[in-house]
Parts: sequence; structure tokens; C-alpha cells
Amino acid sequence: MRWTWTGRWTGVVLVVSMVGLGGCAARRVSAHVDPRADFTQFETFDWGPADALPAGDPRLDADGFFQDHMQGAVERQMLLKGYQRAAVGATPDVRIHFHAVIRERLDVDALDARRGVCSGHDCGPGVTQFEEGTLLVDVMDSRTNRLVWRGWAQDSVGDALENHDTLARRIEQGVQGLMKALPGRK
Repeated sequence: MRWTWTGRWTGVVLVVSMVGLGGCAARRVSAHVDPRADFTQFETFDWGPADALPAGDPRLDADGFFQDHMQGAVERQMLLKGYQRAAVGATPDVRIHFHAVIRERLDVDALDARRGVCSGHDCGPGVTQFEEGTLLVDVMDSRTNRLVWRGWAQDSVGDALENHDTLARRIEQGVQGLMKALPGRK
């Protein structure tokens, strides 16, 4: 399968936010689209079974609030793009799956120190430890079981896991940012 990489979508490119982790928009967002996919043939969607990716972060996997808000945010964006939820018992044109992971990361700002931007009193390089979240959203063609679109976003989680209002807001913002790249029906 041949993939096209893009940082921004200008014609037909695609997808998933990190749970808005750290501000109004995710730090890194990108998407891949199968150039053979004809998105005009897709009208309906539904949720697919879990994929073969390893388990995500247990704080998210076991959090019904996170799961419900993620699913709701993705469904709202699909509807805004012109797709309809498949009727109960009907086979959808595409199946959606998302996967979220949180990892400890280090940010070393040694390059900033070399450029004269100080992070401490001694102007030495600073090291910041933080949790980075990554969200993947996959769209699969139900007829061929082929991945036709994948979107991802990464950003600092910050305190989003500790406050449901913050988490809900960041999920919504992140999913909106990711789904901008999904080819729509409208």
C-alpha cells in the first residue's frame, strides 16, 4: 500500500487528536490517506473492533469518560463531514477505531541555550520531563478491510487527566484539528 504524507491537508488528505493535550491545538498533527481510496463512495460509518495495536494507557483505556467523549467527538466530526452513522445491524461503508497512548518524554532545550535563550539562571540547557499523549484514528474500508485513512496527533497531556472539564475541552479541540484532514462528503 502506498501512503501520501502531509502536514496539512490541501486537497484530499486526513486523521485522530491527541486528546488536546496542552493547549488549544496539538503540537504535532498529521494524516495519511490511501491515494487509491475514493471517499465519494463512502456514506456510512460505525465503530470497528479493536485492532492489533498494543494496549493504550490504562488511565485512558479504563476511563469511561474519556472513551465516551472521544467517540462522541469523532462522531460529531464525521457527521459534519457529511457521513451518516450506519443503521443498527447494517454494514457501514467505513469502520472507525481510535487508540490513545501516554508516554513519559524529555524535552532538552540545549539548542535554545546555544542561541542565547536561557532556561535557567546559569543559561545552561534545561531538561523538562512531561507526559506526551498520542492519539491515532483509523478509518477502514469495510468491504476490503483496507486502511484508507489514518490521522494522529501528539502533545503534552498536562493536567487534562485530572479535570474532566479540561479533558472534555481538549478532546473536542484535538479531534476537530485532526478531522480537518479527513476527506468529506460535502
